[in-house]
Amino acid sequence: MQLAVRKKFDGYPEHAKSILLELRSLVLDIVHEQNLGEVEETLKWGEPSYLVKTGSTVRFDWKQKSPDSYFIYFNCKTKLVDTFRELYSNDLEFQGNRAIVLRLSEPMPTTILRHCIELSLKYKKVRHLPLLGA
Repeated sequence: MQLAVRKKFDGYPEHAKSILLELRSLVLDIVHEQNLGEVEETLKWGEPSYLVKTGSTVRFDWKQKSPDSYFIYFNCKTKLVDTFRELYSNDLEFQGNRAIVLRLSEPMPTTILRHCIELSLKYKKVRHLPLLGA
């Protein structure tokens, strides 16, 4: 883990840090399991950010102004969040066309998030498909 990213994680409150580290592991597991190549882990807009050559950036963060939530951000110029809304509107909360909003007090919907993150990391390969090939 890059030093700047480690410092970011270390700055989170413990309850948020553990969930965000779990989310980080999920992203890295997907990259490995799907053989998506080298992952770039860095900070973009001050948030942990993950990118592979085949995809669109996945970022996530916890913010003091919304202490009970954490957010997974996607490029708002893609069809990603619109697709997620079509597939999972009964299961997820969204913020515009850029983010999934999750509650720290609720179990992480790992299966659904795995699918959303995988679609983002494969976006360049699936963007031409209806519902991104979901």
